Amino acid sequence: MNVLTATDAGLIGCTRCGRVWTPDHAHCERCGATLHKVDKTGLQRVWAWWFAGLIFYIPANLYPMLVTATLGHEQQNTIVGGAIELWRHHNYGVALIVFGASVMIPIGKFIAIAYLAIAVGNERRKGGHPHLHLYEVVEFIGRWSMIDVFVVAILSALVQLGFVASIHPGPAAASFALSVAFTMLSAQSFDPRLIWRGPDRVSS
Repeated sequence: MNVLTATDAGLIGCTRCGRVWTPDHAHCERCGATLHKVDKTGLQRVWAWWFAGLIFYIPANLYPMLVTATLGHEQQNTIVGGAIELWRHHNYGVALIVFGASVMIPIGKFIAIAYLAIAVGNERRKGGHPHLHLYEVVEFIGRWSMIDVFVVAILSALVQLGFVASIHPGPAAASFALSVAFTMLSAQSFDPRLIWRGPDRVSS
């Protein structure tokens, strides 16, 4: 059974609040957002930001995230290495949070965004609600990916005792922050209205 969409009815749906308007409206009168038609070429921006995030995520895991100097002895830890070190010191909860927020969530976001971008171009996909729920989850958990960067920033600001002890962000911190920012831009570039229609019902 075909479902009548706003596009089929000649209307434009607001991507911010969901209200539909006639084509003569340039802005949503409810929330003030700019109205625009569904455009499948927007997926190019999704993929561009996605690949940029993936490129920066590789060095973010290869280079040290945290550099700790204690009495002249320097120790460098990558994201995974830091989680392992926390686990060895029996900080199991913190280790799981760091590993989940810095490894599992970013990888999950890459997979979810890629799946959604591919799914909206597949005419044989089954329904839209599961994809919409997945998109909402990606939007919700994306902000928690920065927890590792926040921890490094806080420790760097608090632990500065000269020769005795000091903590500095490693080269991976900037790469990780950029990777998270790019994946967030990728998710924000995705038009959820694409979920509800096939390629033959999207304007080019």
